[in-house]
Amino acid sequence: MEPSSVNTLTLAEISARLGGEVTGESTTRINRIGTLENAGEGAIAFLSNPKYQKLLKQTGASAVILAPDLCRDSPVPCIATPQPYLYFARLAQWLNPPPKAECGLHARASSDSAIPASVSVAAGTRIGHGVVLGDNVVIGPNCVVGDDVHVGSGTLLHAGCILNRGTRVGQRAIIHSGVVIGADGFGFARDADRSWVKIPQTGSVRIGDDVEIGANSCIDRGAIDDTIIEDGVKLDNLVQIAHNVRIGAHTAIAACVGIAGSTVIGKRCTISGASSILGHLEIVDDVNISFASVVSRSISIAGTYTGTIPSLSHDEWKRNYVQLRHLDSMADKIRSLEKRLAELEKAK
Repeated sequence: MEPSSVNTLTLAEISARLGGEVTGESTTRINRIGTLENAGEGAIAFLSNPKYQKLLKQTGASAVILAPDLCRDSPVPCIATPQPYLYFARLAQWLNPPPKAECGLHARASSDSAIPASVSVAAGTRIGHGVVLGDNVVIGPNCVVGDDVHVGSGTLLHAGCILNRGTRVGQRAIIHSGVVIGADGFGFARDADRSWVKIPQTGSVRIGDDVEIGANSCIDRGAIDDTIIEDGVKLDNLVQIAHNVRIGAHTAIAACVGIAGSTVIGKRCTISGASSILGHLEIVDDVNISFASVVSRSISIAGTYTGTIPSLSHDEWKRNYVQLRHLDSMADKIRSLEKRLAELEKAK
């Protein structure tokens, strides 16, 4: 169902498309998303974290997205859904469609390849030989699309992206500003005089459908085989993916993570910010890496892992950390016991 007016929806229209049960006035009109604390007339807020529940009774929002058991506490109309945060995400997409780009090759852009009529190429962009662009691709200003690059339909490249030769990008990808895909991997061999000899990086990068890559992230081309990012992967800003890494489908990686070469990460993993993963490791599906952890060995069992070298299962790390916090007092007790033992030895 389309909204009755541009970017304005009733709760009835929203629930008809996205599901959920409306409690209260279903003709309440919504034109934007807001927070419980700051939303005003025409905004719909959401509550997914219980620690913000105290804000519900004082919200100025016109409506709220809630879990079913909280609807009775809502002072305004609400939509009940088991997953309020997911519902918010889908509604936010509906209320905030991407701006439509003007189709065609900008007068200050250049291309050595055919540009489909539905594609938009902004000023300052350079497109090389043998490039294949799908329908409705949008390429922002000052991008470089190298020779023999393929970009799937519906993909968006923000300003200043670089896709080096041979890169393959699937459909509906979102690539943010400053991303570099297909730069040389860090491959060098040491000579007898301890100088470095460069190893040509002859592989490429293959990126699946519905992938999002955050600003200033880098994905290096493979040394021989390709670096592979599977469908639905989400990368935050400033993520480094080294050569021949493989990231499984629907894995999400937060900012400032570095993954060294030839590591294979499974599907549906989450890797929290500032974590480091060493090279030539294998991490199975459904693994969660906590903030600033260092993974120095392969992980063969799904679960949450935390800490520095060596990384441990989360529960084991917590047990050890409890002891770590008391090391100083434990050391005092040990010194006291040693002193008493020494006195007893003297008294014999």
